[in-house]
Amino acid sequence: MSQNQFAADAAHRAQTLPLGQIDVSDVELWRTDSFWPYFERLRREDPVHYCANSFFGPYWSVTRFNDIMAVDTNHEAFSSDASLGGITILDQKDDVSLPMFIAMDPPKHDEQRKTVSPIVSPPNLAKMEPIIRERAGRILDALPIGETFDLVDRVSIELTGQMLATLFDFPFEQRRKLTYWSDVATTIPAPGNMVESIEQKNAILMECLGAFTQLWNERVNAPPQGDLISMMAHGEATRNMNPIEYLGNVVLLIVGGNDTTRNSISGSVYALNKFPAQYDLLRQRPDLLPSLVSETIRWQTPLAHMRRTATRDIELGGKTIRKGDKVIMWYVSGNRDETVIDNPNEFIIDRPRARQHLSFGFGIHRCVGNRLAEMQLRVVWEEILKRFPLIEVVDEPERVASPFVKGYHRLNVRIPTRQAA
Repeated sequence: MSQNQFAADAAHRAQTLPLGQIDVSDVELWRTDSFWPYFERLRREDPVHYCANSFFGPYWSVTRFNDIMAVDTNHEAFSSDASLGGITILDQKDDVSLPMFIAMDPPKHDEQRKTVSPIVSPPNLAKMEPIIRERAGRILDALPIGETFDLVDRVSIELTGQMLATLFDFPFEQRRKLTYWSDVATTIPAPGNMVESIEQKNAILMECLGAFTQLWNERVNAPPQGDLISMMAHGEATRNMNPIEYLGNVVLLIVGGNDTTRNSISGSVYALNKFPAQYDLLRQRPDLLPSLVSETIRWQTPLAHMRRTATRDIELGGKTIRKGDKVIMWYVSGNRDETVIDNPNEFIIDRPRARQHLSFGFGIHRCVGNRLAEMQLRVVWEEILKRFPLIEVVDEPERVASPFVKGYHRLNVRIPTRQAA
């Protein structure tokens, strides 16, 4: 079945399936970008929805903005702890089990997060901005004019890979390993996927641990520096981590630094091509770039969900969630909630209250690198507008087949001409 046929069939099935049979975690819905009508129906008819049977086991879907906020800000009743299942719909016991501070509850979460948060302090971001600008300019200047190329590979991955290498002080010439490990960490093991088994995934992540252990040993025996590995090696709450906990936090920081920015860069180009009047407005009003950034992060929603586990019986939206139940906060649905956001399916770069979105989460687990992600997207567009009147999407993107990372494997584009001098 072609992607268009699958999407048309999904739209019909979304309206006719019995509610109990709806499973928005089906990876084929995500590969084909066909999940939207299912979420529209759930928000309308069953906003706190129970799916009894899925590849990932039974789970609750929370699909409205305010209900998601209620779960996200109640870490006492809705736990992120890895021992209970972690932060994704794929249970940690069914995947490589990696403790990391986002998959911890207080007080350990707070102590470990505090160790690495200085990397994204306002003074540090101010130091990073000219570095990001210089690199973005160099990447953009190397792009071909009048030829089709993959924006994901040439721009989105390259820029975020360079930034990750800087944050970790990782060997710059090996930066593509960071992107590779990020993709491996977020891939659902299955035949035909990037990793086909838990054993293969675990072996690759052990290679990642080996590389980062070597860097840890270098940093722990040197004076404290401003990179993430040195911060963890010398941090009171992190310097005695066991190797697997260290790997977990490395993977968290790699994925966090990669997926949000990488898929927002690609998503912004795709969105502006779908809404050409907004592209025209951006060229006329470059002062709208900060708003474009927030609107992109809402409209794209680079991580489609976060998961929690109920620590006790609790009522939400008129439903009783039992202790131990898996609760999925579908940020991608909350960001399109018609009752909170006007015209949510539209991409509107001068949207009032553009920062009103769920993509970074709320409460104690709100994305620690959100300001860095926003800055990178703003800077890359400032540099694009200096150089190119248009980046033209040539065909539909190849999307990631995952209900967690909402992103792009490939986005073919063409730049017709450079900006006139």
